Amino acid sequence: MKIGLFTDTYYPQINGVATSVLMLKENLEKLGHRVYVFTTTDPKADKNERNVFRVPSIPFKSSRRVGMLYNPLLSRRIKRLGLDIIHTNTEFSLGIFGRIMARELNIPLVHTYHTIYEDYTHYIVKLGMLDTIAKKTARKLSENFCNSVDSVIVPTAKVRDLLLSYNVYKQISVIPTGINLEKYSGTKYNTSRILKIRRELGIKDEDKVILYLGRISEEKNIDELLYGMKAYLKDKLNTKFVLVGDGPDKDRLENISKDLGIYNKTIFAGERPWDEIGFYYKMGDIFVSASQSETQGLTYIEALASGLPVVAKSDRCLDGVIEAGINGYMYNDLHEFYKYLDMVLDDNHHRELLKLNAIKSTVKFSAMNFAVNIEEHYKKAMKNKKRFRKVS
Repeated sequence: MKIGLFTDTYYPQINGVATSVLMLKENLEKLGHRVYVFTTTDPKADKNERNVFRVPSIPFKSSRRVGMLYNPLLSRRIKRLGLDIIHTNTEFSLGIFGRIMARELNIPLVHTYHTIYEDYTHYIVKLGMLDTIAKKTARKLSENFCNSVDSVIVPTAKVRDLLLSYNVYKQISVIPTGINLEKYSGTKYNTSRILKIRRELGIKDEDKVILYLGRISEEKNIDELLYGMKAYLKDKLNTKFVLVGDGPDKDRLENISKDLGIYNKTIFAGERPWDEIGFYYKMGDIFVSASQSETQGLTYIEALASGLPVVAKSDRCLDGVIEAGINGYMYNDLHEFYKYLDMVLDDNHHRELLKLNAIKSTVKFSAMNFAVNIEEHYKKAMKNKKRFRKVS
């Protein structure tokens, strides 16, 4: 098959959607398909990318970019490629462009719904009344785009049910996003390098590390973790809370940690290169998150693949990911949060068992398994499109 992937964000940008599209391209190519990515320009992009086409774009919110809705020159080139199917991964600029091209070429249009936009409206409006309107608008936008494609892919049942509540009536398939498990394999990371990173961050050899890795932003609910850490870290002499990542909320959260009196035990490590992120998972003893805005939560799976037990706030997107007492725990309140932290950090034998099980539990999330499932979805979409053409 000749496949066109349309996305507003792509490597070298670091986020869930960019990583998902990159992994999909690489593994579909391993299956013998020819895959073309259509995305936005990025000053850090490799000049020698293969089968990646970038449209002019402008920066928008942190590292994100917004591209042209329609590029006539690229449109003519796309028509010469002979694409069999188009797969959009955004509801905005490149998604709209991909939808236009699919209609002009009369080929199947598949869409992955990655982001629950109503959880991100605080970036647009600050007033409560306007935020309610913004959330309704976000739901309507999602409904309209998903109902304009041939079929929809979502990573979890949580997102499927959400789209159904939006009145999306198109076929919705649940296909968990995959990750490159080899990237997080323990054999790739030497202990001396991990210890060096810990020391550079001011972490002693005997310190235990509670790790958060991801975007530092309001929708990730990091405030809850910090307020929880105030009581938890009080009597923990050799425990540090380390946050790896960057985002618009970093300065505010650093100030909160100072106000709470835990700044000396809280380390904001900043953003780290994507190719080195495995080292930062490896330096942790436990991974934590209080986010309720995830569609799947790839960082949870990356942490597990790195052998890191996870303690996360209960969320339906983690059903089938976090198995209580096997690879981690889900908590509902701070009492449970503290209990599970102690169960992992204070019991070395239990922690080692959780680590082993964590790695085993991620086999089903391999990037190749993801690509095979997507490939099957494409075949069904193409078959349905042919049937529709005959009927019409």
